Amino acid sequence: GRRQSVMRNPSHITNRLKRSEVYGKFLQQKRQEKKQARLQRLKEAEALGDDNNDGVKKATPKTLDNTRELEPTMVMHDPEVVADEAEDEFARYFRSETPPKVLVTTRPRPSQKLFYFIADLQRLIPKLHFYPRKSFSLKEICQFASNRDFTHVIVLSENAKHCNGMTISHVGGGGLLGPTAFFKVSNVVTSQNIPNHGASTSHIPELNLHGFGTRLGHRVGRLLGSLFPHDAEFQGRQVVTFHNQRDYVFVRHHRYVFEEKKNMKQQKKEQPDQPLGIKERVKARLQELGPRFTLKLRWIQSGTFDTQFG
Repeated sequence: GRRQSVMRNPSHITNRLKRSEVYGKFLQQKRQEKKQARLQRLKEAEALGDDNNDGVKKATPKTLDNTRELEPTMVMHDPEVVADEAEDEFARYFRSETPPKVLVTTRPRPSQKLFYFIADLQRLIPKLHFYPRKSFSLKEICQFASNRDFTHVIVLSENAKHCNGMTISHVGGGGLLGPTAFFKVSNVVTSQNIPNHGASTSHIPELNLHGFGTRLGHRVGRLLGSLFPHDAEFQGRQVVTFHNQRDYVFVRHHRYVFEEKKNMKQQKKEQPDQPLGIKERVKARLQELGPRFTLKLRWIQSGTFDTQFG
């Protein structure tokens, strides 16, 4: 064990050539062990009569996600959290009791590029209505939206003609106002700049919230999920994904497509004297619809947004 640790970290050796030699031997030994392990797996696969190594349990590669230690704030089927979320301000959206109605506006004097992003958001989020900002304050916009039965307000900000911020405020009625969250927006790619993109339809998409495991993550995930109706129209085969990874929320919009592949080689081997038939096999693939962007939570507060008091 000591010899292995010495070879792995030879920094205590003052001679540079000797230190390089010791570390090189360690790397060579590591490659040999890896090769031996691979040959052993192949022998086990041949013994089981499987050339594709499917009969042997494959090693799971180590990634940052599966090697990360669980955080203390991670929620794992906590009955207290479930009870809180059953009565919070978003429960009626997740139970499909109230359909969300979203108002989106911009900063004063927006650029033309921001309107392309807004057009994509209208295809992404059902019942998203755009109103020009003009000279109204955010407090006045929230009051306007609440008086006209809007449930959410989205305000987009930009810098150098690139969208760099998104404020989402829950203004739904019933005396449950808030929360309000501000996200930094980056890596915006509109649908027209996505290669081989599809055209979205008016169907209500399915919603995929992934990676919101902490207590704060539950709160943010439910805020983002409340923007969408929860009675998805599956015939549209459209999916909106919010994937939270290392505190970044990646937003994607896809359609899953089922294709029937024709496999004639197998048919020819089975019946060489018969005319070629069609053996169909269904495969699924994803077609991106757009837009594509990334969110990073900067702050979240209770209540609606107020430029004077926060």
